[in-house]
Amino acid sequence: MGLRHKGEPRYAALDLGTNNCRLLVAEPRTRGFVVVDSFSRITRLGEGLAANDRLSEAAMSRTLAALKVCRRIMLRNDVIMARCVATEACRRAANGADFIERVRRVTGIVLEVLGPDEEARLALLGCLPLIDAEADTLLMVDIGGGSTEVMWLDRTAPIEDGRAGRSLSLPIGVVTLAESFAAEADTPSGYAGMVDRVRTRLARSCSESGAPPALNGERTQMLGTSGTVTTLAAVHLDLPRYDRAQVDGVHMPFAAVRHVARRLRALPLADRAAHPCIGTGRADLVVAGCAILDAI
Repeated sequence: MGLRHKGEPRYAALDLGTNNCRLLVAEPRTRGFVVVDSFSRITRLGEGLAANDRLSEAAMSRTLAALKVCRRIMLRNDVIMARCVATEACRRAANGADFIERVRRVTGIVLEVLGPDEEARLALLGCLPLIDAEADTLLMVDIGGGSTEVMWLDRTAPIEDGRAGRSLSLPIGVVTLAESFAAEADTPSGYAGMVDRVRTRLARSCSESGAPPALNGERTQMLGTSGTVTTLAAVHLDLPRYDRAQVDGVHMPFAAVRHVARRLRALPLADRAAHPCIGTGRADLVVAGCAILDAI
């Protein structure tokens, strides 16, 4: 935890996803916010959700343990305001509302369950500093554990509030896709099947929402958020261990993205788990993430 500037208030953002629980604590400074404390833990809240439509007791217990840590971090930092959000697992699960109430009762944390549009808007807002001023079309992809948010927009409208674009939410994420294909995910046919499933669902969602099947524009920028793209970036940079400060804002040609994805697909599960930028928590999910990105 960094030294505190005298009198500076501290704010927190907590994101409870289908796979991961993340917390950032920050102080406002002259040129923006500076992160002074953080926490991240893979909890697999959505484990088994694709098959059962319910959050399991084991997954909820793991997640509650992580949220208790988040609560302690916020207390020791004297956080004056926090926005704590939950996404697809709590949106989709039949017992999602019960779990939200259990979190409030056990930890005191009040979770706001985001709708897909708000989730996409916030993801875009987080990427605003990375937008290329020369791009005439923007595609933002947020690959989560239980869903994937896709937002696209042209640059003729201001986007300061994140509402200028159109978005759609695919009910497919790295956890649900990997569980659906299980052991097949590491085979060429299994990977092709994952890509085809996402591509088919994406085409249907585009048709239902009136989204264009392809983006127009001479210069298109693609922005990626979440664990899949940050893992690809870390491997691309050949980091000795994952470092958020070095990964955030990295520019990768799409050929490089596909090259790294092919490398990861070729690695046995044990080798992915041993990789310092992947680890055991993502080893069985990163290939599914590559399939989602490939399909898009």
